[in-house]
Amino acid sequence: MTRLLLAWRDQETKSWFPIGRLTRSGGKYEFVYLRGAQQAIEQCGLRLLLMFPNIDCIYESDNLFPLFQNRAPSAGRDDYFDFVKWLNLRQSEHDPLVVLARTGGRRATDTFEVFPCPQPEDDGSYRVHFFVHGISHFGEESAKRIEQLKANDRLLVMWDLQNGYDSKALALRTADTYPGDRTLVGFCPRYFTHDWLNVLFECHAEVKVERLNPSPAPLDFRLLCSLSGCWPDGFNPCSGEEFQPIVESAHSAITPS
Repeated sequence: MTRLLLAWRDQETKSWFPIGRLTRSGGKYEFVYLRGAQQAIEQCGLRLLLMFPNIDCIYESDNLFPLFQNRAPSAGRDDYFDFVKWLNLRQSEHDPLVVLARTGGRRATDTFEVFPCPQPEDDGSYRVHFFVHGISHFGEESAKRIEQLKANDRLLVMWDLQNGYDSKALALRTADTYPGDRTLVGFCPRYFTHDWLNVLFECHAEVKVERLNPSPAPLDFRLLCSLSGCWPDGFNPCSGEEFQPIVESAHSAITPS
């Protein structure tokens, strides 16, 4: 894992914007703003991050920037190994970028989230892990059905065209045989939907439950799933205009104070 993207959600419109890119190469970290940040400024009034005050600079550091470090659980915390189990990672996995890619780096105090830009698996296929979003928006029936799910259970993807906040929203429901038993359990992460629509239309892709984390795990970490399928010909994820960096050249690289 060498590249992560930073997304921001506007609380009023509920719109998601990819605003930054974190990369690691040769032990050095680099952060750059994306054109999605400019869109978020113009459309929703995004304020630039205090650590990265200039939108047209590349920031470099020998250490992981605090903005991201503070979103990754410390390996020294007492419940770290329980936390790693929620993520379905090996107990020996301490790479903060891998942990951030799985958790999303969500915090209750802001509306930022971290996510990976998928790369082909060793066999050339597409696969990405994610925690189901929006569980709290559904009722007691959904909560009870979620508690019955187990590893490798399939979930079906539904394009929620009439969603009042996002016409590209992808909802998830159980794959029960009888219509009366089918239950909505949540949503796919918004920042994946554009790419996932391509994967779902181009090849046989499916969502499976990876792990169910019952209470006291927070709802944000309740249902870990994966979407897997072929890698479509010519498919280039995270390649839209909003994902393009504002500056390309390391000529303007600076180290934040």
